[in-house]
Amino acid sequence: MGKYFVQNFGCRATQADGAALEAQLTAKGFEAAGERSAADLVILNTCTVTSAADEDVRHTIRRVHRENPLARILVTGCYAQRAPEELAAFPGVEWVVGNSHKTRIPELVTLTAGGEPAPYHGGIFVGDIFAQQEFLSAPVEDAAGDRTRPNLKIQDGCSNRCSFCVIPFVRGRSRSAPVETVVAQVRALAARYREIVLSGINLGRWGREPGSKMRLADLVRLLLAETGAERLRLSSVEPMDWSDDLLDLVANSPRMARHVHAPLQSGCDRTLRAMHRKYRPRHYADRVLRARALMPDAAIGADVMVGFPGETEADFEESRRFIESMPFTYLHVFTYSERPGTPAVELAGSVPHALRKQRNRVLRELAAAKNAAFRRRLVGSTVSAVTLHEEGTALSGNYLKVALARKREPNLLVDLEIGGLTDSGLAERA
Repeated sequence: MGKYFVQNFGCRATQADGAALEAQLTAKGFEAAGERSAADLVILNTCTVTSAADEDVRHTIRRVHRENPLARILVTGCYAQRAPEELAAFPGVEWVVGNSHKTRIPELVTLTAGGEPAPYHGGIFVGDIFAQQEFLSAPVEDAAGDRTRPNLKIQDGCSNRCSFCVIPFVRGRSRSAPVETVVAQVRALAARYREIVLSGINLGRWGREPGSKMRLADLVRLLLAETGAERLRLSSVEPMDWSDDLLDLVANSPRMARHVHAPLQSGCDRTLRAMHRKYRPRHYADRVLRARALMPDAAIGADVMVGFPGETEADFEESRRFIESMPFTYLHVFTYSERPGTPAVELAGSVPHALRKQRNRVLRELAAAKNAAFRRRLVGSTVSAVTLHEEGTALSGNYLKVALARKREPNLLVDLEIGGLTDSGLAERA
């Protein structure tokens, strides 16, 4: 069948899709290549959330074709779903397969016994993503590559329509992995790993399909009852999906990581309205402050965006003040990127790129100060952490890297007394 190489771009969900593709290809008789240059088939599993992500994919296509001109290149994922013709025009690209057809990739690339391509020889395979019902996923290692914290995608797609976001148009409507599948996968992972991360494109919407009576909190409660998972961590949950039930569960179960990530995007009421977000700053504050009251030492993080069209200096200052007032321990700061086909592209008041970068820097500095204050507060305390594959390092339940005072094997759940700080994390007391 030949050798394949899968390269994933972007989020954990994309990595989970890539892991599933690798499993399918191996089952079809393909052999994994150790590197791109040794592969007969190179699959680029793409992201398209920003223009920079698109450029990274285009650069990689050119490089793969230059370094391995005989390789057959297949481009799939979100960029492929959004702009298939654009990708098909690149030299070396034989297939462009959208998320709508991703489950058919093993069939499309299978060779006949004589080594010739099967009837599906090249071309574009992209259909209506909103008709997609299949759930493609497999457990993968954490995005940081530490190989001790598998990431399990249990939800895909998004039914929201934020004005800046292309994801619903390339991932389709929200859909959930079946509860039986999730329980079985977590049970299997728990036999090998101490911590398991549950993720999704819009994780808080798990179980929200018509006719379903279960919600994310119900699923987590079931996983705690029916599997041996020592620690579960929720990746990112929209603010209004952090129900009292879910917050109480995270706060009161010793097997849940004390970690609340709730995308904010902006602390400015006017900007949130233009973004078509489903909450206002006061609603967001209610959820975050309740989380902090329940869990004084929890990690509380957010995604925030700067430079959205029409964001004035006063809007940005309103957002900055709100962020400063919240008990965040870290932020993921993003600069607005125009995405073709989204309503935000049509809005007036484009913010100059230099000003976007300046605002990004202001929020990053604020985030660094908040993180440092949080870390200083933990000196002298004891934290629960999982030792990572990265030698001499562990990750605490409240999402901080800990430099170990003595060597330990990876994939252990340990209690660590904190004696000081590192540049970006904590240090175990010697």
